[in-house]
Amino acid sequence: MAKRPCPFSSISFSSVTTTTNATTTTSSSRQPNMSHQVDNLLQTFLDLADSPALFIDLSFERLLDSFPCDADQSLLIDRALKLGSILLEAGKRSARKRSSKHNSLTWALPPDITIKVFSMLDTQSLCYAAATCSMFNKCAMDPLCYANIDLTTVVPKVNNAVVSTMIQRAGKSLQSLKLGIVPGPTVYPGPCQPLVSSIRNSVDASNFSWNDKKSRQGKESSILTRSCLNPLSGDSGAAGTLLRRLQLYNIERMDNTSLCGALSACPSLLDLEIVGLHVELRQTLVSVSMNCPLIERLFFESSKTGRDESLKSPTCVDLVNNCPKLTSLALRGFKLHDCKVRILVKGFRKLSYVDFSTSYSITGNFLRNLGGSTGGNLLEVLILRDCMHLKEVEVARLLMAVIAGDFKFLRHLDVSNREGLASEGDWYQRCYSSSIIPIKQVLEARPDICLLAEFPPEGSELNSEVSLPSQLSSPTSDGSSFMSTSESSYNSDQSSGNEESRENRYEESSDEVYFLVV
Repeated sequence: MAKRPCPFSSISFSSVTTTTNATTTTSSSRQPNMSHQVDNLLQTFLDLADSPALFIDLSFERLLDSFPCDADQSLLIDRALKLGSILLEAGKRSARKRSSKHNSLTWALPPDITIKVFSMLDTQSLCYAAATCSMFNKCAMDPLCYANIDLTTVVPKVNNAVVSTMIQRAGKSLQSLKLGIVPGPTVYPGPCQPLVSSIRNSVDASNFSWNDKKSRQGKESSILTRSCLNPLSGDSGAAGTLLRRLQLYNIERMDNTSLCGALSACPSLLDLEIVGLHVELRQTLVSVSMNCPLIERLFFESSKTGRDESLKSPTCVDLVNNCPKLTSLALRGFKLHDCKVRILVKGFRKLSYVDFSTSYSITGNFLRNLGGSTGGNLLEVLILRDCMHLKEVEVARLLMAVIAGDFKFLRHLDVSNREGLASEGDWYQRCYSSSIIPIKQVLEARPDICLLAEFPPEGSELNSEVSLPSQLSSPTSDGSSFMSTSESSYNSDQSSGNEESRENRYEESSDEVYFLVV
């Protein structure tokens, strides 16, 4: 049986192709036309911005009333809000693009120089610059900008997440890290400028009383925890590898394990400053000795004046042998015996700066036969201020050695004591104006020396529960001078390390500031 002809057989393939091409062309031509229509409509719509607000409001109300259905009216309102939000975001986005383009054209410096400038800013200023525009933000994300991170604050504002972010941005470029709470300094008379003070002082730089401090405990508690230094050892210790300076102030929750773990990730450390941390002296020095052979400056102030007597002679010997480049040593507020101090001062051949202020048990015996070829001959600064057991006779011997020509490089000597020097026979007997200390002769023989020997008037009664600030300067690795206020209340431990059998004459103070940790 014959097949019926296909109704489409008369349509040639070329005809179908022509029709398809025509349809595609029509669709393509509609795209620009549609976009053009939208552009014109949007332009007309934006021209209404010059119209009075009441005019637009009434027009929208009439349009809304033209829809009798409540659902349609709600839909119209939703569309109006959505369109307004879309236009708002589009306007903001375009404004940012124009500002960024404008900044890139008007900003005179190329990106590499901009990054160099940003690297000279302090951390807070860098964050402000990064928030200015997208161009600055891009430059501020360069690791070089975070080589020197300073997150110290007067009040707690920095947490572990902020520290971690900053360290991660720095990566292997990190060279300096400062963390913690630094109470606002007070300017004291004298040549040195203040920097930090321990947050535990009964009378600190803020000049508020003991009761005032108790009411502010919650406000001054650090929100940094013991894990704030963990990023230094993360990523196989990349961030801590090239770190040169680490300064930590009043981080309430920091412990020995966390601090020693951080130091183990910093083999290139040159400058370590610790103030007000609840960590043990011996364990810290052991960690420094094992992990920081290049260290040049060590500043360590006890959080509990006179109560840490953990330092042992083998620890001193190891520190001397493993850290031969040390030039500046400050151990303040610890219970140090003369034999151990002598190992340190005599052992470090390059030592030029020594500060044992507010330390206990030091009588000054360690100074005998120093200042010549036997060690200590390079000392430029020696600070023994408010060392409770420092003896009058030892100070006199020291000054006689200076007159005789020892300590040729010495430029600054501080033996001041708010409760006077200890007498030879009994440290409890205080000397206020001694005739055996040749102060005048020293100044005549060595006019280049700044000698501080300030003592209270004899017979004056000092309130031992109030700690007065002392001027104690400390040089940093960059050559600048720091001064901090130390607690030197003698209530915590009144027995001399060289006279352990002597009965304590003062009761141990229970006045301790405990801050609420948030």
